[in-house]
Amino acid sequence: MSPEKEALVKRIEEKYQAIDQNPDVHLEGLVWSNPITYWDYIMPEALLSLQVQRTTLPDEMVFIMYHQINELLFKMILWEIDQVSASEKVEAAFFTEKLRRISRYFDMLSTSFDIMGDGMEVDQYMKFRNTLTPASGFQSAQYRLIEFASTELINLIDFRFRATIDRNTPYEHAYEHLYWQAAGKDHTTGKKNTLIRNFEKKYKVMFLDKMEGYNTTNLWTKFKQLPEEVKKDEALIQAMRHYDYTVNVSWVMAHYYAAAKYIGGGEATGGSDWRKYMHPKYQKRIFFPELWSADELAHWGENV
Repeated sequence: MSPEKEALVKRIEEKYQAIDQNPDVHLEGLVWSNPITYWDYIMPEALLSLQVQRTTLPDEMVFIMYHQINELLFKMILWEIDQVSASEKVEAAFFTEKLRRISRYFDMLSTSFDIMGDGMEVDQYMKFRNTLTPASGFQSAQYRLIEFASTELINLIDFRFRATIDRNTPYEHAYEHLYWQAAGKDHTTGKKNTLIRNFEKKYKVMFLDKMEGYNTTNLWTKFKQLPEEVKKDEALIQAMRHYDYTVNVSWVMAHYYAAAKYIGGGEATGGSDWRKYMHPKYQKRIFFPELWSADELAHWGENV
């Protein structure tokens, strides 16, 4: 046996001995195992079986697949954020690289709206959308998790109520005043529409848990915990700003204009008044507020 092979076998033995496993058993298992194939690993047949139309209109398939692609990208984004969140000591280069990856995913999301915005006939959409009520893209749980994982809760509170909420506010109370509650909740009466009630029945318990979990591990808090010299790293600051603007302005407005093209002056499929909570100039959703000038904050989301 060559020295290289001996070293390799030694590494294999050390790996399995470290977890109290017999290396010989695992080596013999390799003799009987099948080689991996692309279809076994990526499972395209399973993935491609998940597109189920509710109507006979062809462009509904575009709508379904586009939203499923979004969910896959959201999962990739959370995968990167959670690596930063779980790190006890984050270095500038690591933080910057993760933010660049995340931003590339959101850049892709922002520019991809043409696929749906220009890829469906308005007439077909206006027909099949009636079969989707009260479902809505609003009900993407992963997107809400991305928000919780990116910034402190105060930056996700409806702009009208931020002065009444701080770090000592119970999570349940903060949850009831998140900006997206404006999509289907009358804050005067507390009454919620079906869109929100269904969403909360499915995800509220998990959301409250994640709100608490990300409270001290979100990207903005992680950044503020860095040494002062690291927080001045220009590449890191630019990566933070790019991510913030891409998520809260570029991607949101791409979504906004696509919705306006098809919905016009009407309601979203879930019955939400989507303009109340979507446009950034009203809610001023900003993940990293201290990285922007007073003028930039004052004109956030305008002229786009």
